[in-house]
Amino acid sequence: MLKNKVVLIILDGCRYDVAMKQMGFLNSLVEHKQAQLKKMVAEMPSNSRPLYEVIMTGQPMYKNEIYTNLVVQQSKELSIFELVKQAGGTTGVAGYFWMSELYNRAPYNILTDRIQHDEAKLIQHGIFYSEDTYPDSHVFADANSIISTYEPDFMVVHSMNIDDIGHKYTALSREYMTQVNIADTIIGTIVPKWQKMGYQIIVTADHGMDDYGLHGGSLPQHREVPFYLLNNTTELSKETEISQLQLMPMITEIMGLT
Repeated sequence: MLKNKVVLIILDGCRYDVAMKQMGFLNSLVEHKQAQLKKMVAEMPSNSRPLYEVIMTGQPMYKNEIYTNLVVQQSKELSIFELVKQAGGTTGVAGYFWMSELYNRAPYNILTDRIQHDEAKLIQHGIFYSEDTYPDSHVFADANSIISTYEPDFMVVHSMNIDDIGHKYTALSREYMTQVNIADTIIGTIVPKWQKMGYQIIVTADHGMDDYGLHGGSLPQHREVPFYLLNNTTELSKETEISQLQLMPMITEIMGLT
């Protein structure tokens, strides 16, 4: 039996320093010791598809072989989804279609793969989108639908608007700052409901965004992302920075998986 249920929120493209300035709901929880905060250092290349695989498997790029965003294939590594399923738990995702390609089926077909409910798959309940402009509010509504209906033990919520706006306007822009602020408001609206349902909440990002609207390299702006843990039963280390490679084993420990 699983010890805890977890919702993992991935804010695509949200860099650490902007989160510190714009995420008032989450930072207030940290200030009042209702959440813990660390700077997380993402793996390289600091691009989405390789880092989704890092987050879900704990394996660096050279091992997991998801080298770039252009590698369209299913994961060959042991993922959190597989561990949860082996333990008799239920999995869910509301997120970008690359998640479906990594853990359910590749390539993605919008006509057959957008909404998936299949107990045999690694992601058993999924609502996927394929346009970067798909509103974050809709992603969280999709997630709430899955959580309310199926109560998965492990749920991933992955939103894309911060990344999309960052590419269009750069991380120095008013538009980027606004989008991070909006994401915090959405989280503040819906996450307390999930907490009351017994979920442990993690909020982080795959990678950041630089002052030119880029990521993928080794700059701190590319690699430094926030890590919020809304869980008062797990004590994080005293280190100010943690590696993204620690996220997968941390989640499995919280859930009581081996």
